Parts: sequence; C-alpha cells; structure tokens
Amino acid sequence: MLKMLDVLYRATVLRHPGIALAIIVLLAIVAAAGLPNLKLDASADSLTLENDRSIDYFREINQRYQSGDFLVVTYSPEAEMFSDESINTLKALRDDLAEVDGVVSINSILDVPLLYSPMRPLSEQQESTRTLLTEGVDREAAKEEFLTSPIYRDTLLSEDLETTAIQLNLEVNNRYIDLARKRDALRAKAARGELDEEQARELEAVSQEFRAYRTELTERDHARVEEVRNILSRYDDRAELFLGGVSMITADMIAFIKSDLVVFGSAILVFIIAMLAIIFRQWRFVILPLSTCVLAVILMLGWLSWIDWRMTVISSNFVALLLIMTLALTIHLIVRFRELHRQSPEAPKEELVLTTVRFMARPCLYTALTTIVAFVSLVVSDIRPVIDFGWMMTIGLSVAFVLAFVVIPAGLMLWRKGEPKDKGDQSGAFTLIFSRFAERHGALVIFIALTAALVSAYGSTRLEVENRFIDYFHEDTEIYQGMSVIDKQLGGTINLDIILTQEPEEDAPEADDPFAEPEQEADPFATPESDDPFATEGDQEQVSNDSVWFTRAGLEQIQSLHQYLESLPEIGKVNSLAIAYEVASDINGGRLNNFELGVMRNALPDNIKQVLIEPYLSDEHNEARISLRVQETSPELKRTELVEKIRTHAVQELGFEEDHIRFTGMLVLYNNMLQSLFSSQIVTLGAVFVGIMLMFLVLFHSLTIAIIAILPNMLAAGVVLGGMGLAGIPLDMMTITIAAITVGVGVDHAIHYLYRFRNEFSQRQNYVDAMHASHGSIGRAMYYTAVIIIVGFSILALSEFIPSIYFGLLTALAMFAAILGSLTLLPKLILMTKPFGRESEG
Repeated sequence: MLKMLDVLYRATVLRHPGIALAIIVLLAIVAAAGLPNLKLDASADSLTLENDRSIDYFREINQRYQSGDFLVVTYSPEAEMFSDESINTLKALRDDLAEVDGVVSINSILDVPLLYSPMRPLSEQQESTRTLLTEGVDREAAKEEFLTSPIYRDTLLSEDLETTAIQLNLEVNNRYIDLARKRDALRAKAARGELDEEQARELEAVSQEFRAYRTELTERDHARVEEVRNILSRYDDRAELFLGGVSMITADMIAFIKSDLVVFGSAILVFIIAMLAIIFRQWRFVILPLSTCVLAVILMLGWLSWIDWRMTVISSNFVALLLIMTLALTIHLIVRFRELHRQSPEAPKEELVLTTVRFMARPCLYTALTTIVAFVSLVVSDIRPVIDFGWMMTIGLSVAFVLAFVVIPAGLMLWRKGEPKDKGDQSGAFTLIFSRFAERHGALVIFIALTAALVSAYGSTRLEVENRFIDYFHEDTEIYQGMSVIDKQLGGTINLDIILTQEPEEDAPEADDPFAEPEQEADPFATPESDDPFATEGDQEQVSNDSVWFTRAGLEQIQSLHQYLESLPEIGKVNSLAIAYEVASDINGGRLNNFELGVMRNALPDNIKQVLIEPYLSDEHNEARISLRVQETSPELKRTELVEKIRTHAVQELGFEEDHIRFTGMLVLYNNMLQSLFSSQIVTLGAVFVGIMLMFLVLFHSLTIAIIAILPNMLAAGVVLGGMGLAGIPLDMMTITIAAITVGVGVDHAIHYLYRFRNEFSQRQNYVDAMHASHGSIGRAMYYTAVIIIVGFSILALSEFIPSIYFGLLTALAMFAAILGSLTLLPKLILMTKPFGRESEG
C-alpha cells in the first residue's frame, strides 16, 4: 500500500508538478467564487448551549407574552432634563425614531401614562390618560413620579436627573420563533433516533428555511441599527446619546468578526513574510510556504461559503489559526530540504525532494493528526460556536496537510535547485543551549517542572466560570458604554423572567373586608406542566380566563416575592402584577378585595393595561410573570447563586411549590452556557489526552514514550489554566479551548523530536549524543515553528473582542511553556527512562 502511494505520488506531484499546482489553483478559483456569500452569525443563539431545552421555553414565553426585542437609546441632554429645550429635542428625536422600520411602539418619559401627577380616580383615568406632553401637566410632579412611582422608578429616569431612556419596542417575530421551535423539535426527535424519512426531509427543509430567514432578519436588523445611529448622529450637538439592545450588540459583533478576519489575516500574512525572509533569506522559501497558507485559507473559506456554514465570533479565529498551523507544517518540510541540500549539494533535485517527503511524511502526518485530535475534542463541547470551531479547524488542517505535501514539493521541482544557503544559520547553536542545560542541570529541570505542576494544580482549583458579558468589550466601544449607562442608571441590562404557575387553594379568604389577611398556611399554587417542551400553546389544555393570580391572595403572594427581589443588590428594575396592585391600592386608598380588583381591571384604559397587566399575566395558562433586569456590573453578581437564592426564598419562605416556579430569560441561557464550561473543559482535555496517547502508542509502540511525550504538554496546559485561576481570569467560550489546543499543537514538537531522536540514537547508540544531535537539527525547526506559533497567536491581541485577546495571549504563553518543555523536560525524561533501548558500551 505504501509503495503504491509512493509510486503514485512520484508520478503525479514530482513528475508533473505543473499539472498538480494547476489543479490546486483551479480549485482555489472555484472556492474563491463563493467568498462573497460568506455569512457571519452573531445571534443570541450562537452564545447558548447546543440542545439547551431552556431555549425553547424562553421562546415560548416570549411568544406567549409577545415580549419582543427592543433597542434602548440613552439621552443625556446639554440643557436641564425637564426644560422646554430638552423636552422639544427629545420629542423630535422620539418622532424620528418612531419612523424607523420595525419599531411598533416607543416608551419614554413623553409617552408613558402619568398616574400620580396628580393621582386621579379610575373613572377619570378611563376618560383621559395624561402624559408629560399633556397641556397643564405639572413637570415637577411628573419628575417625582418618574423617580418614585412603582411603575417607572429605576427604568426611565436616572436618579441624578441627567439621563433618560427611550425604549424602541420591536415587533415580535412569531415566524422566527415558530421556525426555530419546529426545527428544534425535529432535532430533538433526531437525537432520540425517532425521525422517519419524511420527518428527516422536513427537518432539512425547515433548517434551510430558518437559515435563509435568519439571514434576512440579520440584514434587516443591521439596517435598522444603522438607521437609528444615523438619526442619533443628528442630535450629537444637543445631547450625549448611546444605543443598546440585543440587535445592536449583534450588529456590532458581526462588525467585530469582519474586522478580526481582515486584521488577523493581514497581520499574520505580513508576519509570515517577514519571518520567512529572516529565517530562510531565499525567495522560493518565502513564496512557497506563503502560497500554501493562502491557498488553504481560500479553499476553506470558499467551501464554507458554498455550503452556507456560518462563522461566529469564536470561529472567526479560524483564519488566523489555519495560517499558523499550515505554516508550521511547511517549515518542517523546508528545514529538512535545506539540511539535505547542505549535506548533498550535488544530489539531483528530485532525489532531494523525494527524500524530504519520505522522511517527513510520517512525523508530519502524526503531528497533523494530533493537532486534529485536539480540535476534534472540541466537538464534544455543548457550545455550538466551539463545536463549529472544532470542525472547521479539523477539516482545515486536513486540507493544509495535503496542500503542504503538494505545493511545497511541486514548487521545489519547478524552481531551480540553486546553491545551499543554510550554512550561516546560527539557530542550531541556540537550541543546543537547552540540550546542554538538560544534560548538566537535569535535577533542576525536574524540580522546576514539579513545582510548576503543584502550583498549576492549586491555581486550577480556583478557576471560575462567572464572567460578565459587558467585559467582553473594550471600554471605548458603544456596546460597553451603552450597557454601562443602562446597567448603572436605568435598572440593569440582562433580563430574567420568573414564571409562576398553579392557583391558590379554595380555602384562601375571599376578603370582602379589604383589610382582611389571607390564611398564611394556604398553599397558593398548582398548575400541571406540559410534558412536551416543544408543544405549541394550542396543544395545551385551555383553562379558565378568570385568573387566580388577579385575586388578592395571588397578588399578595406575587408582591411578597417582588419586594424580596427588589431587596437584592444584583437586581435593578422589577416588573410584575405587584406594581398594578400597588398602584390600584394607592388610587383606592387601601388594598382592594377580589371584586374591586375585577372592576378595576375592566375599568383600566387599554394603554394602561398594556403597561401594568398584559405583560405579566396569562389568564389562559393560569400563569403570572415577574420580569426583572439584573445589573451586569454588580460585583455581587453570581448567576447560579442568584437563581438558587431566589428559588430557595420563594419555596422555603414564601410557600411557593418548587415545581411551580420556573426561570427563563437571557440570564438563564447565558448562565447555562457558562456552567457547562467546567464540564466542557474536562471532557475536551480528557478526549485530547486519550486520543494523543493512542497516537503515540501507534507511532512508537511504547507506553513509556507516550507518557513522557505528553507530560511536558500537559504541564504547559496546566500552567496556563493554573495561571488563569491565580490571576482571576474566568473561563469563557474561547479560553476553554486553550488546554486542548495546547496539548494537541504542543505535542507536535514532541513527535518531531522523538522521531528524530530515535533515528539519531540508532546511529550513535548514545543518549546524550543523540540529544545534542536532535537539538542541533530538528530543534531548529521546532524553534522556528514555536516562534511563529507564539507570535501568530499573540496577533489575536489586536481583536476588538476581549475573549479573543485572552485566547491569543494565553495560548501564546502555553506554546512558550510547551516548547520549553520539549527542549528541556522531554530530553531529560528520555535520558532518565532510556526508552529506545540500551546504549552501546563502545
């Protein structure tokens, strides 16, 4: 089999190099034709867990309460907030924003109904609703209402009276929700193996329709955000304005992805040219590796475009990493060719190229496979962007390996052999410093390694996953600034919904006396839950329209939880039926009984019902909703602890049944992803460890060699994870990939070194001599590739996305630790264990 491959390779690549290169270039042209169709994905779905059932419940609740996306504009005028000048400017801005496509309503201090300025009976409220723009309204009283009323405090006006919020409510996209839920329901069936052929075709059709519709929505959302920004720019001279909201963050993150693709690609290409020119000082050894890298990226990006595989903020690093990994492969080929050329300058060109390919094929194959194993391990993660990143790199590395063994040899065959210029390279003398250190100070090497392992183990126990989404962005970005203003001054940024089900027991007092106390021991809740998480509302059993929650017993239960939530430092604005109950009680002069509550509900104007009742009550499902916003900037914020603290208090202190209180919202989805990071880290690291150990056993047929080869790289991964723990850097979607990548990429050095060491030992029969010879030969290629990988990853520090910066710098640190281990700890372990047999006594 191997002989047949050798003959085929010589007949195609070496005998007809021009044809081989022409085929590669033709494929690249076809791939490049699809590049204009390359799509990016920065939707909220890309930041959630794969197959997270909470997503479907989140969509169901949004659809039930018609709770759609929104944009928030913060308005801080130059003049005093309630002056005629500021009010007129705000009105003009509000009117302009109302014309934006997709905006169905606007909430601002100009639009919301005033119920306390002054307080009026319900009969008057029904006749006419007053707003800040109503003639004769007392602005000082309205100002006090915005600051202190249960409806508007902490949401529309900051305490310092300098900033107000304009909320642009966007239409709920029921088609998007329906398509997503249908697709996810079919996916769940497929995962259980219950999908028949017809349903499989339906899943494919729905998935394609969903992708196409999401592309359309992304373009529409981006255009809307740009239109809003253009409007805001016209008011820059009169107020300080920031834009916030999920669709704005999505639009900016797509801009970040595009920027990263261009910046990373350009910077690394410049770096590659500079490094190759410095190292090799010959045009062919600059052009051939550079061409291989560029062709690999074009082929992969073009293929992704043709099959509509979308890149996320995580997989945007794919281009940079593929360039770096491809270059590392080509470096080993070129270094070996130059060595052979120096040793045999008169040898025929074909012989030099063929010898290079034959000698490097196996170690390069195994280094490519170990790196592939590292990235394949990422697919066992539950996080979709990480899974996509793993598959993209796996396929990309396979393409890079093939290209390296076609473009480099074919190019060398077409280029004239020239004179060897490898004699002046002093990198061999530099790498010999490490072999001498390992020989003379081996005990110190072992001591440093053990100390690093112990410190890393301790640091790893301090790793956390709790991180703030706002910290993913630089402080000078509009995302950060807008989130910060909304978070600190206008009631918080990330939403959390608490859904209460089940009705109060029948023995709860009717309370004809408006001051009668309900029975404290009454259990107020009971509603069965649908077993099918993907069922639509029409599939669920209809219940009475007389909601048990809009009774005094139900409202007081909600009020007690509402008040507890407001007492928590991490929580900003809380909205629920408790606000309607408090407002009604204020207007009535005391608490209402059930009859009065019913009368009040029927008497309220529709615009007030839309603010106080409809977003928080579902008669059809006997369900109440408490909607709150959590402050991302709060130092006390621990998402899991917060949710459990609320659940415990509601169950143990307030009498809610645990089965009848559920949590949803972006906080839950984001937290589910964060909590999976620990398990994903363990699973991916375990998968790459097992995979690489098996690779070493196949390559070297020795458990001892497998262990000593992987130890320096496991130590490098441990050093970075431990350092993150000690420095307080939390795990995120990017940094959980570092350990697996470090082991998979770092172990490439070990493979090349061990492969060369075995050959040198077979000739010299002396471990120390073989060590020095290996450092002076393959050590040079290891040194070159290590420098390229370290600097290449460091270029990611140019990103606009903070996790990408951490990923680049920490991986560079890990690669530095890995090359140090391969040049010092690995040879010392070889000298200690002598895995290649006994030395010759002569």
